[in-house]
Amino acid sequence: MAMGYSEKVRDHFANPRNVGKLDNADGIGEVGNAVCGDIMKIYLKIDGDVISDVRFNTFGCGAAIATSSMATEMIKGKPIDEALKLTNRAVVEALDGLPPAKLHCSVLAEQAVKAAVADYYQKKGLPVPEECVSSCGGDCAHCCG
Repeated sequence: MAMGYSEKVRDHFANPRNVGKLDNADGIGEVGNAVCGDIMKIYLKIDGDVISDVRFNTFGCGAAIATSSMATEMIKGKPIDEALKLTNRAVVEALDGLPPAKLHCSVLAEQAVKAAVADYYQKKGLPVPEECVSSCGGDCAHCCG
């Protein structure tokens, strides 16, 4: 990875946590950005209302891998309602920042988590929480400030 990335970003890129497919996932969320080509897929295992396990597969740049890794670390073991509070800004802060051109990766991580939760609710026949509905529409400046 190029200079300008924090040590945490470099660590999560070089040593990503929770990588791989989760068989029998309770919720699966896949999002992508047509402009940059990044694709993230998040798998959730939910026991009661707690995310007991989470995995990801990401096709993309180092920042996309790092944000996926960090997002999974941030929601693992948390109740669903707490995971739904995950924001792209929180992911960026947890990674000690991202270059402006890579902020969209944090947006994808947030959206992938929420898409996986939405999938879980849909499979259960429950109403999808409002927090799962993205208002971003790919406008990273709107989401990232």
